[in-house]
Amino acid sequence: ALKGPREEIVYLPCVYRNTGIEKPDYLATVDVDPKSPHYCQVIHRLPMPNLKDELHHSGWNACSSCFGDPTKRRNRLILPSLISSRIYVVDVGTDSRAPRIHKIIEPVELFWKGNVANPHTSHCLGSGDILISCLGDPSGNGKGGFILLDGETFEVKGNWENGEKVPPLAYDFWYQPRHNVLMSTEWGTPKFLAEGFNPADVERGHYGRRINVWDWSTHTYIQAIDLGKGSIPLEIRFLHNPDAAEGFVGCALSGAVHRFYKTEARDWAAEKVIEVPSKKVQGWLLPDMPGLITDILISLDDRFLYFSNWLHGDIRQYDISNTHKPKLVGQVFLGGSIAKGGPVTVVEDQELQCQPEPFVIKGKKVPGGPQMLQLSLDGKRLYVTNSLYSGWDKQFYPDLVKEGSVMLQIDVDTERGGLKVNKNFLVDFGKEPDGPVLAHEIRYPGGDSSSDIWM
Repeated sequence: ALKGPREEIVYLPCVYRNTGIEKPDYLATVDVDPKSPHYCQVIHRLPMPNLKDELHHSGWNACSSCFGDPTKRRNRLILPSLISSRIYVVDVGTDSRAPRIHKIIEPVELFWKGNVANPHTSHCLGSGDILISCLGDPSGNGKGGFILLDGETFEVKGNWENGEKVPPLAYDFWYQPRHNVLMSTEWGTPKFLAEGFNPADVERGHYGRRINVWDWSTHTYIQAIDLGKGSIPLEIRFLHNPDAAEGFVGCALSGAVHRFYKTEARDWAAEKVIEVPSKKVQGWLLPDMPGLITDILISLDDRFLYFSNWLHGDIRQYDISNTHKPKLVGQVFLGGSIAKGGPVTVVEDQELQCQPEPFVIKGKKVPGGPQMLQLSLDGKRLYVTNSLYSGWDKQFYPDLVKEGSVMLQIDVDTERGGLKVNKNFLVDFGKEPDGPVLAHEIRYPGGDSSSDIWM
């Protein structure tokens, strides 16, 4: 995979929910080939047939776990809707530059066959089926369940999990068959996070704190690793080496990255290896502003860990050659809530001497902060968008909702570490034909560092 071809196009779900524009979400195809006359342009838009879906994350019908099966092709993009609970299956094989809808799985299928709703992360399995984590039940309560799709017909087969015991919350997941384990994380109760963030809901237990451990072969829930009240563990990543029994999870509210690992007793544990200190501020929702780690990823060679602080406004690169002691080797600021000239004043900061300058590229002052990340196969280009989720964008970055999000590219020093903004790369989703839109997760047609699981 490290020697795969350079990315030429990428796919991004674009969201109109909560923007005031009554248009359906769509899948954008963006040209990222510097040799192309359409470089940094949206070259195709595939609108969904419904309003207010909240497209979010995506996955594939086939990936490296199906390697060696000549009947499998990565030609369908699985596109769950976080709020409507609809799942779109998109044909990207017939014409990769002009995707088309292949099938629509209506919410009632998830409700009836699995008693789950709010689908989030999608991973293909070695069996050819597709596994999707779900945040809750059809009533909007938290429920850490999964739904299984047939990889050929895309029919809902039912729940993946066995037994009555399930976690109270869910979000992301990763599996590693060599260690007979699936790990899932927790965001929050769907009906409480749907329209915005209320800090009191953390105290009431409506936001997550656990890594949940599942037995891969029996599909049973066997262990919870408690990372602390109010931690909100989101994206979880094993090392790519399929023999590795360790990985990392980023916790949004606590600003911590935990390394999880298999113990000598054959169960699983976690240790905090990175902590982003909160900043004491005035003019904000709370007196302490967390970094809000919202996305993390690991380079394909397992050497570097990247994560974004959506509120503080920076992306960080850590050398994880020693997984116990990650070393900060790169950092770049791309906006955020603490930029100079904004409504927030930092009164105490354990890391910075002064507030960072507003981020401007090609004459545009970028609203919001860095959020979703995707890394090129060779590790040299880091792509970033700045929309988290429309309900939270509207609350924390109202200008982002008015102006639309952006996609940027960061040049990566893969030898010594280091991050530098590519000043020639800007995709401005504020200039879309139907008005400013919120672009979210980035996917390459050929697979990337956050979709492939090697077996």
